Amino acid sequence: MVRVPSSAMAAAGLVGGYAVARWTKKRPLGGVVLGAAGLAAGREWHRSGGVPAAAGLGALYVAGFAGSHPLAKKVGAWPSVLGAAAVVATAAWVVSDRG
Repeated sequence: MVRVPSSAMAAAGLVGGYAVARWTKKRPLGGVVLGAAGLAAGREWHRSGGVPAAAGLGALYVAGFAGSHPLAKKVGAWPSVLGAAAVVATAAWVVSDRG
């Protein structure tokens, strides 16, 4: 079975959640994507680093989602979401994926 890095799951959740919400005009559907990817990444964070890693990266994931909203007013929606996804993915790679 192919292992998907948690950093990719987290980035896909943030970017994919926003894309689904925007293109379908159904924000709850975007939330489903965001939540599903967050749960999958969280399971991997817990497996590789235990509760501290899962809690810290989970908090960063939620902060990235929440923080992208006010940032979008300054830099635009897509740059904001992509920036948040990059920060979360980088942290996930450092804490969980790099080995």
